[in-house]
Amino acid sequence: MEASKENFHLYNTHLQPFANKLRKRMTKAEACLWKYALRASKMKGYGFRRQRPALNYIADFMCKDLFLIIEVDGTIHQEKHVIENDKRRQARLEAAGFTVLRFTNDEVLKNMKGVINSLEDWIEKYEARKSVL
Repeated sequence: MEASKENFHLYNTHLQPFANKLRKRMTKAEACLWKYALRASKMKGYGFRRQRPALNYIADFMCKDLFLIIEVDGTIHQEKHVIENDKRRQARLEAAGFTVLRFTNDEVLKNMKGVINSLEDWIEKYEARKSVL
């Protein structure tokens, strides 16, 4: 199934209680990315949601207008079983029409400007592709 406005971008109501808990317990990197880049439509005017359920997953951040999911990965994401889970998750989300961008905690905490630049570049390319269609 492909994500669309009609199906609320595959919002999973069953995961809402878990998403609410995660919103209240964001990691330091997630909180910084939210505060300095994504909150209040700071990212080129696009709105992002925190801990957004989609399919059977909870995305760290989602922009519905861009069909973009941003994941902030801690050190646990370097473990083999987690890497495999992340690959499957990402493949399912991409098959549903989302783009998944990943940043490590260290990238967010030590190079916020670089992360913001990467996101802005991705958005500019997305807008350019969309304007051609």
